[in-house]
Amino acid sequence: RSIELYEALVAAGLEEQRESAQIYYNLGNAYFRNNQLGKAILNYERAHLLDPGDGDIRHNLRFANNHTEDRIVPASNLFLTNWFNGVRDLFSSNTWGGLAVLFFILTVGCAALFFFLRVIQVRKIAFYAGLVLLLFTGIANAFAFSQKRERTRRDAAIVMVGAANANASPDANSNLLFELHEGTKVKVRGSDGNWYEIEIANGSVGWTLKQNVEII
Repeated sequence: RSIELYEALVAAGLEEQRESAQIYYNLGNAYFRNNQLGKAILNYERAHLLDPGDGDIRHNLRFANNHTEDRIVPASNLFLTNWFNGVRDLFSSNTWGGLAVLFFILTVGCAALFFFLRVIQVRKIAFYAGLVLLLFTGIANAFAFSQKRERTRRDAAIVMVGAANANASPDANSNLLFELHEGTKVKVRGSDGNWYEIEIANGSVGWTLKQNVEII
């Protein structure tokens, strides 16, 4: 019954072009308690996409992922990429946007102190503080735009069936490359008819039927 109610709320929200991280989170909890792992992870991922800084969402998503069958070792990324993504996901795009506006206002304030005050020491402090705040403004804007791009791109999906074949080409008779199981997250690289070209965390690429996965 909880699943039915939350799904109705999600549908009503989508009709009005709005989404709620909390509703997706509660829906994920309901699906997890009902032993529907794929749908639970799907909704946790949607909640995390909207509010990546929420600790409860991150915890439940990790807990649910520990119940998946596939154990895929991710391909190594550059340290700066991991750092950028880690810091970016502390807050949502709206929060980063708000911080960028705040930093910019403070930068303008420092500029005003620098140009209109005659006290040398205060002008020096205002000058260097303004440079630091301008840097923070740029960083916050970069995080906000990156978060916004993640929300609008929607190129990730969750395996929704017990076992999904990944073939060498969009053809059921082509070579089987690997098999994925319910709850595994994949990146959608392209499509051809009823097939998605997918990439998993270790960089392996294959084709699977669209009915096997659902876009986050």
